[in-house]
Amino acid sequence: MEINGQVHLIGETQTVGNNGFTKRQIVVKTEEQYPQLIGIDFVKDKTSILDKYKAGQNVKVSINIRGNEYNGKYYINLQGWRIENVEGVNTPAPPAPSAPQTIVEEEAGDLPF
Repeated sequence: MEINGQVHLIGETQTVGNNGFTKRQIVVKTEEQYPQLIGIDFVKDKTSILDKYKAGQNVKVSINIRGNEYNGKYYINLQGWRIENVEGVNTPAPPAPSAPQTIVEEEAGDLPF
């Protein structure tokens, strides 16, 4: 599954538990009629993928949906495994190069009539 949107926030890498499990969260703002802020966790060796991204960039994040139960309560987590920079609707396109205009001046003696 994929989520498209603009990077709203990238958190710091956190170590969770005693076994050195690391995670890092990115928040992506979707580009819908009613935009949503979606938190996506990158874990273990995937945390460093987020180093080259910053707030404001348009991205496409590939995710897996993870769910578990703890003490009779159910939890859902979005786990990212790939992120790509994309050109979005809000990203201005670079100006098109203009062709040089050549103005040809004709001399009065060169007229065919």
